[in-house]
Amino acid sequence: MTDRTVTAVEVGLRYLSLGHRMRRVVDDGMAHGGLSLARTKVLQVLQLQGPLRQASLAEALSQAPRSVTQSLEALERDGFVERTSDPEDGRSKLVRLTPQGSKALATGTAAGERVLSEIFAKMTAEQLAELGRLLDVIDRGLEV
Repeated sequence: MTDRTVTAVEVGLRYLSLGHRMRRVVDDGMAHGGLSLARTKVLQVLQLQGPLRQASLAEALSQAPRSVTQSLEALERDGFVERTSDPEDGRSKLVRLTPQGSKALATGTAAGERVLSEIFAKMTAEQLAELGRLLDVIDRGLEV
């Protein structure tokens, strides 16, 4: 068996593929708690920032307003958020996390953390630290 140099493109494609797989595994684990990763992100923003206009929520999530509206409709049906008219601008909707949404968020977050702990438990502390440093390098590379 001969060693060959691996290209940045090959590593990048493998990283993207692995990231996609990991996201699916985490999402599946969280689904058992009643939330997807995407729905969890919506609830996390509302928990951190408090009630927001739908447009501000879409901006905070870096998503199209239409996509956020569809997510919010489902979250509202499940009782995780409530949408009311914004008292400062009746044309806008204000989105607020409900107590049931807070409980679902805690359950979903715990499920996601369990999955991540299981995945990364196979690594030593040194490997985790090195991976963290490598991820920092990749993150800086995105600042093009």
